[in-house]
Amino acid sequence: MKHTLADFDFALPPELVAQHPAAERSGSRLLDGTGALPADRQFRDLPGLLNPGDLLVFNDTRVIKARLHGEKRSGGAVQALVERVLPGHEVWAHLRASKSPRPGSLVRFADAFDAQVLGRAGPDGGLFHLRFPGDPFALLARHGHVPLPPYIQHADGADDEARYQTIFAARPGAVAAPTAALHFDAGVLAALAQRGVRRTAITLHVGAGTFQPVRVQDISAHRMHSEWFEVGPDTVAAIDATRAAGGRIVAVGTTTLRALESAARQAGAGQTLAPCTGDTDIFITPGFEFRVVDQLVTNFHLPKSTLMMLVSALAGHAQVMALYRHAVESRYRFFSYGDSMLLARRAG
Repeated sequence: MKHTLADFDFALPPELVAQHPAAERSGSRLLDGTGALPADRQFRDLPGLLNPGDLLVFNDTRVIKARLHGEKRSGGAVQALVERVLPGHEVWAHLRASKSPRPGSLVRFADAFDAQVLGRAGPDGGLFHLRFPGDPFALLARHGHVPLPPYIQHADGADDEARYQTIFAARPGAVAAPTAALHFDAGVLAALAQRGVRRTAITLHVGAGTFQPVRVQDISAHRMHSEWFEVGPDTVAAIDATRAAGGRIVAVGTTTLRALESAARQAGAGQTLAPCTGDTDIFITPGFEFRVVDQLVTNFHLPKSTLMMLVSALAGHAQVMALYRHAVESRYRFFSYGDSMLLARRAG
């Protein structure tokens, strides 16, 4: 069946869009969608839903304080969202200004430092290439703001610095959190280890494109954004060992799933998976052939988004839409600070 954009739409009452995280990370709700009927649970129930010998794969990216406020030498206001940090104190960034700054001009950020505009950048020229006067990570940590998603309506604060970040975030570079992993705390990780569930990690630096809307009814015409990822040899070895022992691969978040399935598509003949580093613009829609992931822990996604298409590809379109109807009726909390669900790859 060929799907169009309208097939991934659903009605969402605005009050269900979570503006703040649950009081405790694992205190959020978990919709178990792996069975014939939806089951309402708490996130701390997750260890009991997995089997000894299963492998959880996390995204260990770290969200940077990528949002900057500044002004041009002419006095015009500029808002920047750093998309990617490059060598040589350079970055690619989204810039919003009444008039785009010219190459060679300077932008003053946070009334603290000047960045030089080098020109346009990115696959479609939609980004700006900037040179900072020092280490971008250090300057952003000192002067930037947490890049909260567009549907969160409050300014970032200290609580967001702590909670819009996973407890195992290690490698800085993301401008959006791998939100399915926000629910994990020390207690859940300890319970998983006691259950005999192992864990490993990939890195995918989530970009602002994750919020990019799909504007065409023919979803095959959508151009997917690109993100940097790495699947290392230790992760490949852990996945191979789990497979050999009959365990399941459980991706924590759509970013992890995209990294694993991207690496699988670059593996050589006779390989299921191989270490891989680079950019991915993989677009997963119904009909996609999964090679690695058996189950997925994920949050609830925006209507008509590429992530709705991804989860529908994994668990089946009818199953996912039924689960979303149940979630709305049961008043689950949606999006980055919202609740979570567990999905299984549909047989066949």
